[in-house]
Amino acid sequence: MIRRNQGILTKLYILSDFFVVQMSFLLAWWLKFESGWIPYETPKPIESYMLWSLIYGGITILTGIVITLYSPKRKKRFADEFLKVIQVHFISMFLLISIMFVVKEIDISRVYLAIYLGLNIFFIIFYRYFLKASLKHFREKGYNRQFVLIVGAGSLGKRFFNNLKQYPELGYEVVGFLDDNQVWDNVETAHYSPILGNLDDLEDILTRELIDEVVLALPLDAHSKYKKIIVHCEKAGVRTLIIPDFFDYLPARPYFDNFAGMPMINVRDIPLDVASNRMFKRLFDIVFSLCTIIIISPVLLAVALGVKFTSPGPIIFKQERVGLNRRHFMMYKFRSMKQQIEEGEDTGWTVENDPRRTKFGTFIRSTSLDELPQFFNVLMGHMSVVGPRPERPYFVDQFRDEIPKYMVKHHVRPGITGWAQSNGLRGDTSIEDRINHDIFYIENWTLLLDVRIIMKTIKNGFKNNNAY
Repeated sequence: MIRRNQGILTKLYILSDFFVVQMSFLLAWWLKFESGWIPYETPKPIESYMLWSLIYGGITILTGIVITLYSPKRKKRFADEFLKVIQVHFISMFLLISIMFVVKEIDISRVYLAIYLGLNIFFIIFYRYFLKASLKHFREKGYNRQFVLIVGAGSLGKRFFNNLKQYPELGYEVVGFLDDNQVWDNVETAHYSPILGNLDDLEDILTRELIDEVVLALPLDAHSKYKKIIVHCEKAGVRTLIIPDFFDYLPARPYFDNFAGMPMINVRDIPLDVASNRMFKRLFDIVFSLCTIIIISPVLLAVALGVKFTSPGPIIFKQERVGLNRRHFMMYKFRSMKQQIEEGEDTGWTVENDPRRTKFGTFIRSTSLDELPQFFNVLMGHMSVVGPRPERPYFVDQFRDEIPKYMVKHHVRPGITGWAQSNGLRGDTSIEDRINHDIFYIENWTLLLDVRIIMKTIKNGFKNNNAY
């Protein structure tokens, strides 16, 4: 039943995408040739454009199937779907233009094609977001459920059950557990689904119960039982998922690689290790930084004059920080403290009412205006607009031994703002919490997440109550 529903949803997505493509064609035609808003020469007949729109619709469907745009989406994030929609339509437009070039179709308006592409992406993303939100709502209400059997009622199985309860919008219901040794006490009986039997009862339960997925949550010493369990599941046509007993060591989104013909789990998969992702992020950083510097140039000038006229010394303060791949660089800030005469490495934190700060420096630190020169660090390639905040070498050497996974943050460029900072973890806050947020960002990076962090930073304001 569930698989039939997924098949219906897939067909609906395909038909809806094709319908939206044709509606975008009509709107793009009107905007370009009928609205009077855009100057144009006499176009070819609308029938010619319609033919190419039908061809484009077919290309997008085939491209979407190839790159799994129409695969089940219940467990997937919308950000992944967002990027795939953009990818599908850019690839499809490239293929369409290539076909037009081969058949020597040169009279199609380029402005029309650009409008057409933009409308397709916008409307498809819009309706897919609305549909995904609607499906989540109905699943929370108990509709379109999928039924899960957990094999293993130990700590791993109970942890998965508790986690699943936190995501009712996914629409999963645990029908029960199987375990050879575990028995619920009164408290566990009230909290967890029942233990339906032992592992030998699996085949019988799959026959008489409606089960869509079996989740194996067994300890490592039960590895020998996996083969028999998987055989029973495949015989019943039920999907099987395995939670490895060492999952605490894995990233949030594990990546399976192939090495010497053997499947392997990549313990630290980083989206920005992919060259295309690095290129898009770097291009975004350059464009965003240039635009920001131009827009805030009066603010930069005003702060520079404020620093110059309120305290003797240089306007810009340069401090060594650790960046991408543990390489050191000089990070720029507007100077907020009195010029230091003594030599040697600065290994101290700033504290509340720090006597080294100037009055103007207190103001620009509390409003984060002292950070603005770091946009030039971004242009130089030392930093990114969004990423983990860089730290001084002295503290990096200290934290790497004290805080687990601290050095993971150096797998990407440091940022002016980050997931931790946009969630209020700035200044005098927990280093452990910041690292956990940084690792989440590194493992789940998308351009959409970068934009979200920037918007959240702006929305929260630049006031930093923890900055001393």
